[in-house]
Formats: sequence, C-alpha cells, structure tokens
Amino acid sequence: MPKKTINILLLVFFISCGKKEEKTVNSDVYYTCSMDPQIIESKPGKCPICKMPLAEVKKTQQKNKNELQFSEQQIQLGNITTDSLKEHLLGEDILLTGIIEANQNTLASISARVMGRIEKLYFKAIGDVISKGQPLYEIYSEDLNTIIREMLLAAEKKKSLKSIEIDYDKILQSARNKLLLYGLTEEQIKQMEDEKIQPYTVKILSKIDGIIYSVDTKEGNYVIEGEDVFHLADFSTVWVEAQVYSDYISKMKEGMEAKVVLPAFTGKEFVGKLSFVNPELNSSSKINIVRVEIPNKNLEIKLGMQAYISLLLNQKRVLSLPTDAIINDGKGATVWLKTGHNTFKSVMVHTGLEANGYTEILHGLNKGDIIVVSGAYLLNSEYIFKKGANPMEGHDMSKM
Repeated sequence: MPKKTINILLLVFFISCGKKEEKTVNSDVYYTCSMDPQIIESKPGKCPICKMPLAEVKKTQQKNKNELQFSEQQIQLGNITTDSLKEHLLGEDILLTGIIEANQNTLASISARVMGRIEKLYFKAIGDVISKGQPLYEIYSEDLNTIIREMLLAAEKKKSLKSIEIDYDKILQSARNKLLLYGLTEEQIKQMEDEKIQPYTVKILSKIDGIIYSVDTKEGNYVIEGEDVFHLADFSTVWVEAQVYSDYISKMKEGMEAKVVLPAFTGKEFVGKLSFVNPELNSSSKINIVRVEIPNKNLEIKLGMQAYISLLLNQKRVLSLPTDAIINDGKGATVWLKTGHNTFKSVMVHTGLEANGYTEILHGLNKGDIIVVSGAYLLNSEYIFKKGANPMEGHDMSKM
C-alpha cells in the first residue's frame, strides 16, 4: 500500500477517535445565577461573576412574547416593587428662596415696671434660654424701696401697736399690691416680711419661658417705667419669609400647605402653612412678601438660616404615578405594567403634570393598574438583554 494512502487512513482514524458524542441540549431549560440573574447559560456550570453553581430554570411559555417573567427570588434580588395608578394632588410647583425669621406673634416684651438703675443683668446674650422664675435683672429704685419700707413699718406697727383709728392690715395689703404691680412675686414679698430686712436692690424674676430675642439695656443704665429691658420669643414656631413675583400672588391663598427645605438639614423636610400674603405690592419691583409658619419643636432651626419654600399652585387631583416608575427617552415615556404573577409588560404612556415626586398619566393606563416603581430600568435592561431589542420599538407612537 502506498505511503500516501496509509497517511490518509491514519488521519481519518484519529479524527474519528477524537469526536465526542454530542449531548442533546434541552431547549426547555436554561441556567442562571440566583445572585446575578443577568447571567443566562444553556448548560450547567459556575457563575463567571460570583463563582456560585448555576441553577436550572424551566422556560415558561408566555402568551405574549413582549412580556417578562421572573421568579420570586429574582423579584427580591432585583428589589422590584409596584404601586397602583391612583389619584394624587398635583399642581404647578414653584420654588421660593427665603430666610428664617422670628414668629412675631410669639414675641413678649419684658419692661421695667418702676423707675430705677439696672445694677445687674443676669442675661446678656441673644439666644439665651430663660425659664419662668429665673432672675432677669436687679434694680435699685427709690420708689420701690419706699414701698418696701412702708410695708415693713406697717407690719412692725401692727404687732406692737393696737390702734383702732389706724387699720394696719389695709396699709400692709396696699403695700403688697403695689409691690406685685412693680414686678415682685408673692414669695419675695413674704421673704422680706419674715426676714424684716430691706434689700438694697431687688431681683426681678421672669414670669414666662422664652428665648432672648433682644437685650434693650445695659448694666448701670437708668430705666423709666414702661421701658423695655428684654424681648423674649417662643421659638417653637418660626417664620420663613420670601419674595415672590406678582404673577403668582393671585394663585396664593393663606392656609395653603408649603414644604420647606433648609440646606443646613440634609434630607429633612418641614411642612407648614402659608400664613401671610402681603396685600400691598411694591410698585417699583413688582415683588411681594409671603410668609410660611413651620414648627421648630427641638429649637434646631436658627434665625437667619436660608430656606427654600415649595408651593403647589392650581392644585387638582389627577391619576398619577411615582416619577421613578416612568422611563423616558427620546421616543416617549413607558412604564412596566404587571400582567400576571411576576409577569410584566412594557406600556407606552402620555404624561402631564409633574410635582412632589409624582407624574400625571393622561393616556395609556387605567385606574388601579399595577405598575413597577423601583426596578423599572432593570426590567428595561433585562428586556434588551433577553429579546435583543428596545421595548419602545414595539409601540405605536402615532396614537400617543
């Protein structure tokens, strides 16, 4: 046998020996990773990402080729959540820049009730917190000392002399009443009577709780009756004042809900009411003043802080979805509609107003439809991966 013929036979033999028996691939199953569901293989093995063994999944015969179906594990791992199409209050959202101001309705004035010299101020700084019963200042007053002497003298005469013509009880009560009017407390008056000592200066105690808004005098100053010594404020509520153009004034009504965000408090929102709209318009600037009152229970908001006010004008109740549920691109807007158990379909929608994290749905859905909120973009990517096409390509744009 020729050498060339022998070589050909040997080559055929080795090729035939090297062939392996092909396994029949089951087209009804595929293999995926529970941790990385985007991994899809036609045969068993390990996940190229996390190295876990791939799990066998049976393919389901879907009635609609444009639908996606997931397992419970995939729903959980993909953090896919849904919400229903229902009515929300939407409107034209405007944003105003404002400044935190004191609530003038809570301001209280502490004034001198008798003429004298301020010998000592117990509080000198704006922002100091004052509690009821704390001493505010000490005052030396001739008028006050005269009344105290009269009271102590009447108390002494009452005990040592018994005169029918002089009613020392009336004199005592009259002196006590005057001291109360001058700002002393009943405890202070009783202590003076018991100790029988006339003080050189008298402490004036606070009748209210509050925070110092202004200090209107200094130690050593003389004050007259009615002159302001302190201004206190209750900062449990504060005002946010902002300027607004006249175009919006007619749409603003007192009592409207307003949301306030302060740059100093990241991620925190304060809800208040529009408490004042200035009826007088500045003719030169065409700008008006509006005011929102917000709670400040923990006294964390400070005067002078910058704030942003969000107001909804022309409010109305409309069918809307969380804005995160809507996928927008150059061709339009789509959402993922739940059509069955863990089954979803891409649906094109026509949107309207957008405010407060919600978007109005004008066409494409019915009230009560269940829509994917978180995970919508994940479903979009999964569709492109599995089908090899963008879900937008199957929609008729001309009807929207």
